[in-house]
Amino acid sequence: MAQVGQLVGELKRYLKARGVTYAQLATRLRLSESSVKRLFARETFSLKRFEQICNALGIEIGDLVELMNERREYLTELSERQEAALLSDTKLLLLTYLLINGWATDEIVAAYEIDDRELERLLIRLHRAKIIELLPLNRVKLLTARNFRWRPGGALHKFFEGQVQREFLKSAFAGPGEKFALVGGLLSSASLAQLGLSIDRVAREFDELARRDASLPLAERNSCVGAFALRPWEFSMFVALRRKAPR
Repeated sequence: MAQVGQLVGELKRYLKARGVTYAQLATRLRLSESSVKRLFARETFSLKRFEQICNALGIEIGDLVELMNERREYLTELSERQEAALLSDTKLLLLTYLLINGWATDEIVAAYEIDDRELERLLIRLHRAKIIELLPLNRVKLLTARNFRWRPGGALHKFFEGQVQREFLKSAFAGPGEKFALVGGLLSSASLAQLGLSIDRVAREFDELARRDASLPLAERNSCVGAFALRPWEFSMFVALRRKAPR
């Protein structure tokens, strides 16, 4: 029902933007003006009637959905309250991570210790937290933007930095599909900036590949994490051996 209201609202904006009055629309539909006003006021649109209105305006329902999505403000990062909600329940955090990475709800139930009833409860919590929009039949619409990230310095960022990052790096990185390179040298500020841009490009490529592969069956995809880091730094044991500046 919420989506119907949003589509009707988008249709009203479309009419106003093109200067089409209810009276003019009524003429095209061969209805009375009062009938058209009542339809919009009560939002009592059947799918057939919605199609008739769109045809009268020369627009597809899909076009209205695209306009509605363009107008929607998506989350680029979570609020402190949203992050606290996720950290309060490991399954809620897991579910959010899986949904953001394109898992279907039936795949989640099949792979993890989450039954249908618990899944619905968790989805309702994410809906109330405004991280997803819960649709009929437990279908999900993400409210996160393409450039979504954890809030810098926030609770989730600290959680991943303190626990996930440490566990991730505890590996020889010698298995299939694993890669690790640690390099060091003396670089200028310009070179540091250039490498920073290169890391940004690789991160975007990772994101685009993940979105492209989202259409593949789950069995053909692997859960992957890439860490790209760069900073002026010297190992603490080496720093301890540096000569002290004369007083």
